Amino acid sequence: MQEKQRKQLLTILKMVVSAVLIYFIFTKINFQDVVKTLKTSNPWFLLLGTLLVLFSKVMAAFRLNHYFHQIEAKLTTWSNLKLYFLGMFYNLFLPGGIGGDAYKGYVVQKQFKPGTKKVVAVLLLDRLSGLLLLFVFACLLCIVLKNDFISPYKIIFAVAIPAGIFVFWWVNKRFFPYALPVFWKSFMYSAVVQFSQMICVLFILWSFDVHREQIQYLLVFLVSSIVSVIPLTIGGIGSREITFLYGAQWLELEANTAIGVSFVFFLMTALISFIGILYHFRKPQLETTGNQSK
Repeated sequence: MQEKQRKQLLTILKMVVSAVLIYFIFTKINFQDVVKTLKTSNPWFLLLGTLLVLFSKVMAAFRLNHYFHQIEAKLTTWSNLKLYFLGMFYNLFLPGGIGGDAYKGYVVQKQFKPGTKKVVAVLLLDRLSGLLLLFVFACLLCIVLKNDFISPYKIIFAVAIPAGIFVFWWVNKRFFPYALPVFWKSFMYSAVVQFSQMICVLFILWSFDVHREQIQYLLVFLVSSIVSVIPLTIGGIGSREITFLYGAQWLELEANTAIGVSFVFFLMTALISFIGILYHFRKPQLETTGNQSK
């Protein structure tokens, strides 16, 4: 009972933090201007952006399945996709219940019994792989960006890329040797996932008829994606927008446009996540590939 109350209290706290951040954002921008920007956006670019978000989530599901196979949880591609979208739905729409990652881990452990530690480990490695590529792409953008504050540190960003990759590889090798065989596969899938989402942001900008300072907007997006992973708000709501707000101020971008990009990307992600409701009412039966590796 105490554990249940703790989770409920944590959820309420996250909702409060999200609400406070959203309120603070709207005190700093003109909400009507944001709405105007959204109303005049090009729907075709938004459609293409939504399809790219869907594509990125499918690639992320493939990446996770490689990790599952390393711990002998050999889900078929289709079963894994169903489970992945159900997890997305839980993460975003049912934050007060079982989180998406926790649910996936519970189901995999219940059916395949690879060991709770291994299940938690591969779920964590899957997340960290995505974060690594966010970091790599952010460093790359800092290197090519012309900014008086960033320019003196470009050599640091250049060194940070191979250093970050090596450290993550070493962590895999030292603590999770059973997952090391899929390190580079995971790396490539993560690159595709993050690159697809960056192109999605470009489509959102083009839908707003924004064709300048795109590198700056992409950099803020990548940083906001890293910040949104921190479990302080519901589904990253508020934390991503506050990062866009201050990032826009720092890089001298249009704040209303930046917030508009953040909201649209969140709506695209929510729309794709809503696919998981199909498997909430009818839980997916997990089929396996037997001895065949994915």
